[in-house]
Amino acid sequence: MESPYLPTEIISYILSFLHITDRKEASLVCKSWYDACQDHQFQKNVTFKFPVSTSSLDFICALARRPRCGLVISHLDGSSLSRRVLLEVGLHLGPRLDRLALPGSSITEASLLVLLPHLTGLRKLDLQGLDSLFMSGAFLSREEHRRQVQNALRNLEELDLSDLRYLSDLSFNRLTSCTPRLCSLSLAGCHIAFEFDPYRGCPVGFGSSALVSLRNLLSLLQKQASTLHSLDLSRTSITPESLRSIAQVPGLRLEDLSLRGCKELTDYSMEILCKHQNGLKRLDLSACTELTSRTVLAVATELKELRSLSLSQDWKITDKGLAELMTLPCLRSLDLSECLHVSGADLAKGLSSPQPSAQLETLSLRNCAYIRDAVMFSLTQLLSRNLRELDLTSCICLTDLSVHAIATYLPALVVLRLGWCKEISDWGLLGMVEPTKDCDPRDKKPPILPFQEKTRLVTEEDLGAFRDQEGVSLLALRGLQELDLSACSRLTDTSITQVLRFPDLQRLSLSMLPEISDDSLVSVAYHCRSLTSLALSHCPQISDQGMARALPLLHRLQHLFLACCDTVTNETLSIIALHCDRLRTLDVSMCKDITVHQVDLLLFQLPFLEKVQCRFANGADFTVVL
Repeated sequence: MESPYLPTEIISYILSFLHITDRKEASLVCKSWYDACQDHQFQKNVTFKFPVSTSSLDFICALARRPRCGLVISHLDGSSLSRRVLLEVGLHLGPRLDRLALPGSSITEASLLVLLPHLTGLRKLDLQGLDSLFMSGAFLSREEHRRQVQNALRNLEELDLSDLRYLSDLSFNRLTSCTPRLCSLSLAGCHIAFEFDPYRGCPVGFGSSALVSLRNLLSLLQKQASTLHSLDLSRTSITPESLRSIAQVPGLRLEDLSLRGCKELTDYSMEILCKHQNGLKRLDLSACTELTSRTVLAVATELKELRSLSLSQDWKITDKGLAELMTLPCLRSLDLSECLHVSGADLAKGLSSPQPSAQLETLSLRNCAYIRDAVMFSLTQLLSRNLRELDLTSCICLTDLSVHAIATYLPALVVLRLGWCKEISDWGLLGMVEPTKDCDPRDKKPPILPFQEKTRLVTEEDLGAFRDQEGVSLLALRGLQELDLSACSRLTDTSITQVLRFPDLQRLSLSMLPEISDDSLVSVAYHCRSLTSLALSHCPQISDQGMARALPLLHRLQHLFLACCDTVTNETLSIIALHCDRLRTLDVSMCKDITVHQVDLLLFQLPFLEKVQCRFANGADFTVVL
């Protein structure tokens, strides 16, 4: 019986409910389904990534029929093949190319000029790490070349010049003079001369420097102050005086500023920044190690429109100021990871205040060792409406009580990371309280030391009670898409097989769980079929038999980590070749029964495999990156 004809619009609507990987598979079924998958709603912000090769020429020609798209082309050099690839991109895509990145390339100016004049619709250009373009200092030195590039890049909005060691004042001026409407500029990791004359109170530098100077950067900011809203100066040697000069550029209204790893910045310079750039919505101050809670207070006082703040690795920050920070009504994302003196008490205090408070959707407290169960119990209740992502990795004092609170009050969580929380056990995941034995007061035995304590194992009787109870287990987090339980060494098959049943789960880490076996692996594969990344490193009981039963169920798997799984052999690689045709990353380091020959064979069998880690596998030591 033939299936009835359906209009393309109806098929597109039906396919819209599928995961993107399933939709790709569906497009190969028949022409009508393929046409439905080309609907405009599925083609927004599409970026294609490929290395330079002879086969990429046909692929570029096929892209000519598509609407606007982006390209990431790697391994370009000065060869004739690279020049031909760039020429084909210009001819077939030209004004319809929206974004272009050239990572891992050593392209020359002559090769790039073959392409750029054709890209009149380009919105984003990524030249990150392309030192070969700027090493000579003669980039765009000819007037006719500048005119060609200026005509093409007049509508460019985003320019990424990160990690360029040889970017000079002249090259910087020539390139940015061709981009009059920049909205976003990244100079992260560049060698910039932030020299400041303390007597004249102004920057120094004369446009012929071998490095980009502060004077030229300020000149660019002044010229494009009306359009430039995003600036990334991460990992540069920016000084407090330089930051104050940038903050006070007339007409500059930044919304996004990244200063990650700028270790010379001081609290005073941040106070000036917050005062003059009070429209900031995203601020990254990670690894600015001289900043203290004084900066936090300045942010809380001045940046009323702030939506995202990162203070990761700012080791001098304490709880002081966090209560005031929680009064920012627009704040949605807060990263306090590795702020070693933060206990979280003031976060709860600020969130419980009667005035409007932050509606956090993302919270990272990774490596905050002072976080306790009592604080987590308060935070989960106060953040219950909006929190989607919670990172508690290495919060070593948290116990099963925190897991109970998370499962009870945060049902909308999408990402949960509990790696290295070693006090968490099966009881926490199951939502049950571990029974305790009454002590006889006449018992004169010495107290049990913490390292001698052992969690009582869950019995079949306990599992029966779990199935009948009305309490909340981790199963309540039905929308979970990422879960990290790495190194929670008290977990066993008992909780993993009963609780890890999340149909939308995409990324799962069970590494360093010595007590889980093939039963956990098979149960996870059966109940979590959307997995794209699975980490099982250092799980000694995972074997070929478990992989043979699990992998046929994981059709979407792209990343698999099996390092130090001693019972995994070449047989697992054969199973991977049969069932994991989408695999992109594989780690079999220190698997003593995996051979180099079988790894080489796997590389030929899986078309999308990009990276294989084989360190010390069967005596070999190598990494394959395609």
